[in-house]
Amino acid sequence: MLLHLDFGSDIPIYQQIRDQIVVGIAGGRLPPGERLPTVRALAEESGVNTMTVSKAYQLLKQEGYLRTDRRSGTVVCPRPGRRGPEQATLRALRVNLSELRLAGLSREEVLALCAGLYDEEGSV
Repeated sequence: MLLHLDFGSDIPIYQQIRDQIVVGIAGGRLPPGERLPTVRALAEESGVNTMTVSKAYQLLKQEGYLRTDRRSGTVVCPRPGRRGPEQATLRALRVNLSELRLAGLSREEVLALCAGLYDEEGSV
């Protein structure tokens, strides 16, 4: 699994790992049942502490994206049918939209940007 981590970013590494796995799942690069590397293997591959990867995996398990069992390891969970976004996701979206508005983007520009990103992720 190839992750692109920015060690100079203000975003914690565990959050970057979590976010990239979610993007991989949403984009179809990590389909349901896909087995992920062990915490140790991903930590070594990424050059981070095992506790960092463990924290990301724990968060993903709590959110229902991953499951772990002793025989099959950590795998991507099948996604249930349509459901509403988590409150934390809505809060983050609200902040991002506010930043775009403050940057001077119009509603139409924001919607076009979102549509482009949505289509880009769906085609991966």
